[in-house]
Amino acid sequence: MPLTALVDYDSGNLHSAEKAFQRMAGEVGGGEILVTSRPEDVARADRIVLPGDGAFPACRAALGSYGGLFEAIEDAVIRRARPFMGICVGMQMLASRGHEYRLTEGFGWIPGDVVRIEPSDSSLKVPHMGWNDLVIDQPHPVLEGLRTGDHAYFVHSYHFRVDDPAHRLAFCDYGGPITAIVARNNIVGTQFHPEKSQTAGLRLIANFLRWNP
Repeated sequence: MPLTALVDYDSGNLHSAEKAFQRMAGEVGGGEILVTSRPEDVARADRIVLPGDGAFPACRAALGSYGGLFEAIEDAVIRRARPFMGICVGMQMLASRGHEYRLTEGFGWIPGDVVRIEPSDSSLKVPHMGWNDLVIDQPHPVLEGLRTGDHAYFVHSYHFRVDDPAHRLAFCDYGGPITAIVARNNIVGTQFHPEKSQTAGLRLIANFLRWNP
């Protein structure tokens, strides 16, 4: 039975994510969903999901504080090409650098910078919070059944500015384009919370659980 590791490093409430992944795993035969902070569980997992809530530097430091956990993730994803999904700050940490509070090195898996949202319309408040329409840039297996205009739920003040447009699968408009989904090889990330995004989010989770890059 395939195993998906939902990484717990004390950077967010994983209850809703766990329930959403369990629900969709049950529907598509996606196997077991395991919430874990153990490197050995990550090492044996067939898929890895890294959530994250809060500030980029705090999440990066928290992940690094679990001895061997990031190294296990990196080995599985980069060296053994296990499918990976980052959610919210878990997606932002894929970048080269984060600029929240202080310059913080990211994983460097998808080149780019995480910078503060600066809407062109001064009436738009930061953080960007609530529902917004997705605009699909390019097709991808995790987007099967999704289309431009589908809604997703966002809560963030910083966004991922990718260096290569080919790595952006979708964006939303919030006084300018805000990266919503990134992907490269066996790696995908969502700025929004798929577990809170109802139909579109559950479809994306189901697609990820069936994805074989």
